[in-house]
Parts: sequence; structure tokens; C-alpha cells
Amino acid sequence: MGTAEWTREAVGEVIASQQAFIAAGGTRTLEFRRAQLHKLKEAVKSHESAIREALLQDLGKSEFEGYMTEIGYLYDTISYTLKHLRRWMRPQRVKTPLVHFGSKSAVYREPYGSVLIIGPFNYPFMLMLDPLVGALAAGNCAVLKPSEYTPHVSAVIAKMISAHFNPDIIQVIEGGKETTSELIHAPFDMIFFTGSPQIGKVVMKAAAEHLVPVVLELGGKSPCIVDADADLELAAKRIIWGKFVNMGQTCVAPDYVLAHRAIKQALIEKLKQQITAFYGETPQRSPDLGRIVNERHWDRLHGLLDAEKVVAGGTGNREELYLAPTIMDGVTWEDPVMQEEIFGPILPILEMDSLDQAIQMINCRPKPLALYLFTKSKHAEHEVLGRVSFGGGCVNDVLMHLATPYLPFGGVGNSGMGSYHGHYSFEAFSHRKGVLHKSTSFNPDMMYPPYTPKKLQLVRRFLK
Repeated sequence: MGTAEWTREAVGEVIASQQAFIAAGGTRTLEFRRAQLHKLKEAVKSHESAIREALLQDLGKSEFEGYMTEIGYLYDTISYTLKHLRRWMRPQRVKTPLVHFGSKSAVYREPYGSVLIIGPFNYPFMLMLDPLVGALAAGNCAVLKPSEYTPHVSAVIAKMISAHFNPDIIQVIEGGKETTSELIHAPFDMIFFTGSPQIGKVVMKAAAEHLVPVVLELGGKSPCIVDADADLELAAKRIIWGKFVNMGQTCVAPDYVLAHRAIKQALIEKLKQQITAFYGETPQRSPDLGRIVNERHWDRLHGLLDAEKVVAGGTGNREELYLAPTIMDGVTWEDPVMQEEIFGPILPILEMDSLDQAIQMINCRPKPLALYLFTKSKHAEHEVLGRVSFGGGCVNDVLMHLATPYLPFGGVGNSGMGSYHGHYSFEAFSHRKGVLHKSTSFNPDMMYPPYTPKKLQLVRRFLK
């Protein structure tokens, strides 16, 4: 079916077909779920060269970056899920209160049903299929909506899925904003969305029409605090890598640096040196630096630049969708670059006089998706982690909290709701059903009328 043919009625037919497949028990068994995950991994392997080429065409991603951040990451996710899925699927025994003597309690995980997964443009392959792994592991069927801003990757995903999966299990629907609008208003059993807070609000409002759960992986301005005692050499290397990988188009990239006044200038010099070390004297020629996704985003980013505050970079080429790795100093909260999530290769440096001041500046703004702290002080670490609310983050590193399946990844407040990765992905796509197994060998009459004073006395002994 072409992209123009996807009406809400047509989407509804796909949903009904997937729901019928689940209702018939098609996704219930461990063997079935494992088979789908193995099939997904083999499908990716058979299309790996096409995926790499599509990532290069849409975002200028090098083979190394494409494999590390998208393809290889997905392989690892599937392998981890296959290893642990049997244990995740077992009913979870929990304690039973004494008042239910003779009973047993357990939590069962069941699939939501037909779920909608909407992917973003910045990691168009990984952030489309990584949630799918959790959905399949939990026994759901899925409709995938790739980003229209990365058409080559979208086309490869559609081709790959249609070649290996029955649409009753996975269906890819391509299209623009109109298609997305039709999808979010369709009667899915759950919606998983990765994108901006603005669109996240629209998705959540649409989901409310059907009272279905949502996972919203959004964004925001993620701060990077560099305290006076930080290892500046290490901080500079890790900040520059995390900021400019994928040309800064990473939802958890350090959006801005809050540097202590005592070390700010020294840090800036090391940041500048690290840009040259990574990308050479002419970063535009570096094979390791990607490109902005399209002209509209290039124009938006270019409009955030203030030539008087640029201390590195600041140049670009619109035709090539290239914007140099840029550092801006002397930035204030009133500057345009601090009014929105940057999502590009511009790194503003703000100054702080103390850690307490930095915490106050962060806390009076929307809760960020990520936070990074560079310090040698356990006290500073304790203060930031205890007083600042954020989705997740690192101490003395950036981005790497995403690269472990043992940590949940997700936002809070304006930066999202719900989390996934590893076991948390399985949980995100599962309804937890609590069941009490009552004994039939005896049936005490304490709970049944008539309610005598003696029965009330017994109830008071148990419930206090």
C-alpha cells in the first residue's frame, strides 16, 4: 500500500488484524518471541550494507559511526534480550499478606496488543528498531512509523520488514505529518514516541482519546557541569566526542556547559584543541563528521549563532548541510541559543561561581533528559544527584549511560515519561497483571455477613 493510501480506516484494519493474531495466542510462547528476534537480527544482517549506505545518504554517517551507534547497538540489544527473555517471561512470585493465609500471589506480564512506534530522524534506524525489540519480546505486534526526514533509511526499513515479517506481526507505514496524525489517532493499544516535547504533547493528547498508555522519549537542554576540580583534559575529550557525534543531533548530547569560573578559559582551550585532534584543521573534510539532516534544520541552527560570541567554528555550507563544530563563550540565558534544544554542533559555555549556583540555574528550568557532571568530589556528586531531577546521566562521562542494558533510559517531566533498554524495554511494552491464587481447601467466614463484634475484633488484629 502506498503512503498516500494510509487512511485511518486502513490503519484500523491493520490494528484489528494484529489484535486478532495476538488474541489467537500467536505471540504467547517464548519460542515464537525468540524466533521473531532471531528473524529481526538476520534481517538486519542481510540488509546491513543498504542500511549503512542509507545512513550515509541521510545523515552523512561514517561506516564506523553508523555501526557503533545504530547497527551494532541493535545487534547487542537483540542478543541481550534473547539471553534473558525466558526469565523475564516467568510469572513473578510476590509475598502474600497473612490475612490471605493459604493464598499465593504472582505478577504476570502480558502484551498490550498492537503498538505504534514512531521513530525520529537523528538515529533513524536504531531508535526505530530498538523499541521494536522490547515490543516483540513482550509479545506485541507493531506498526512502525519511520521519520520522513530520513527517506533512505525509512525505505530500507520498509523493504527489510516487508521481506521478513508478516504484516500481522510488523507493518511499516511511511509518510509525512498527515500520516503520523492518522496513526496517533488510530485505536492502538499503546504508543511509543521518540521526538520533541512539542510533538510529544500532541501524541499524548491523541492517545488520551483511546485511554492507551504512552512512552514519550523527548529531549530538552541537557546540562554538562564542569566543576573547578575536574580533570579538564579528560572532560574536554569526552564532551567534544559526545557533543559532535552524529553532528550534535543526539537527544542526550551535552546541550550546554556550565563551567566553573576558575577553570572556564582553560577548559575552552582544551575543547578547541580536542576539536582539531578529532576532526583536523579542516573539519569539513573529515570523514568522521556527519551532516545536518536537512536545510530547515541547518537554517534553524545557523540562526542560533552569534558571531561575536563564537570562539571556535561558526562557519558552514548550506548546500553541503555542513556546520562546523562550534563553541560559543560569554553566553547568557537570554541568548537565542539558550531558548531551545540546540540539537546540532553548537556548544555554548556558561559560567558559574559555585556548584550551588549551577544547581539553582538548572532547577529553575524544565527537567532535562540528561545531566553530566565532571568532578573529583564525592560531595559534589552527592549534591547534584540528590538535588537535581533529570532523566539519566553520567559522572565524568557523557552519553554512555545509554550503552548499558542494565540502566533504564527515559525522561522526566518535559523530557518525557516511561523508560526502556534491556529489561526495562520488556517492562515498557508489558501490562503487569496481578493475580491472587486462593486456596479452595478451606473458606473462613470472617469476611462474610453477618458482621459480629468478634469478627470486627479479628479484622482489627489483622488490619492495623
